[in-house]
Amino acid sequence: MKMKIKRVVDHGTLESERVELYSVENCQLHFYQVADTTYTNEGKISNKVRHVHWFLDAAINEGDEVWLYTKVGTNSTQSINGGKNTRYIHYWNLAQSVWNNSGDGAILFELEGWSTSKVNK
Repeated sequence: MKMKIKRVVDHGTLESERVELYSVENCQLHFYQVADTTYTNEGKISNKVRHVHWFLDAAINEGDEVWLYTKVGTNSTQSINGGKNTRYIHYWNLAQSVWNNSGDGAILFELEGWSTSKVNK
C-alpha cells in the first residue's frame, strides 16, 4: 500500500478531529478511501464500516501528507519539509465527529479498480 495512516488526531472534537495519512510511494489519491469502524469484544476489527470518504484525484509524491478533517471546510494544500513535499488538507464536510470514542478505528482502503452500476427503476 502506497499510503499509510499516521494517526487520528483529537477524536471526538469536531473542530480539530482529523485522520493524518502519509505517502511511502508516488500514487494517485483517488485510489484511496478512509472509513471508520469499531472493534469486537475480542479486540478484532469489526465488519461495521461507517462514514466512508473517497478522495478526489491528486498526484501524491513520496513524503507528501494528506490530512482529512471531519468538519466543513475548503480543500487546500501547503508546502512542508522545506518545500520538498505537499500537505493536502481535505474536508469530509460533516456536522459531527466521526471518531467519537476510543473503541473506533480508522481504515484506509486502496482501490486498484472498481465498477459501478446505476440502479434503474
